[in-house]
Amino acid sequence: MEKLLFLQQDEINSHHTYARLAKQVKDENNSAVLKKISEEEKKHYEIWNRYTRMEIRPNWFQVNLFYWLARILGLTFGIKLMELGEEKAQKAYSQLLDRVPEAKQVMEEEEVHEEELMDMLDEEGLKYAGSVVLGLNDALVELTGALAGFSFAFQKTNLIALAGLITGISASFSMAASEYLSQKSEEGEQDPLKSAIYTGVAYIFTVLILVLPYFLFQNYLVSLAFTVFNALVIIAVFNFYISVAKGYSFKRRFTEMALISVGVAAFSFIVGVVVRNVTGIEI
Repeated sequence: MEKLLFLQQDEINSHHTYARLAKQVKDENNSAVLKKISEEEKKHYEIWNRYTRMEIRPNWFQVNLFYWLARILGLTFGIKLMELGEEKAQKAYSQLLDRVPEAKQVMEEEEVHEEELMDMLDEEGLKYAGSVVLGLNDALVELTGALAGFSFAFQKTNLIALAGLITGISASFSMAASEYLSQKSEEGEQDPLKSAIYTGVAYIFTVLILVLPYFLFQNYLVSLAFTVFNALVIIAVFNFYISVAKGYSFKRRFTEMALISVGVAAFSFIVGVVVRNVTGIEI
């Protein structure tokens, strides 16, 4: 009974979530698929209802959460996050196969849902994920390293912030231009201008987050610590998004990016120490 009630709740939540998304999706084919799946989720709810004989109200918090996640962060992310929850439901189905005749049919239909959803999802943002990764990676590695070097070389937060902003903004335009020329020479499916914009915006966003601590704190070491922390947060958030939307390994990608960024920052800090001591220049 506990498993049946869990599945019944899951179905009614999914029914309302897909129904709301179907009304908002502009693509007619995608909207039709979402509406069809919503109707089938309602049918599954009614199957479990015949066994439990209990009416269950939707969990509106969960429905609204997934709905707005899909609206704000993209249909792909929202639906795939929902599908992660479906994996728990699949385990519940498998445990009911011997006792509930309809369990096998519902489980097969849920698998078809997943295939239909994955086939229909085609969002521009994910097409240009590579460009966003390029902007984030380069900004995280280059600017974290540069700020670490500037920190010991200058030891004044206002100078470090100014140098970091100039370096970061200049590099963002340079990276965007490089991405534009790269995409233009490949003549692929991606629009070169859009690729450049995604790369540049991702770079500038990362620059602002990394430089911000130097405007907030007077101590350059405290600022550097928060810059490294911000870099790790950006890496974690972005890799969580990509791991859900594209099915990548979060742990492996996060560890790789974090080690590279922190490693470059540590090396650059040492370079700053060496340059300051060798040149004897005081600012």
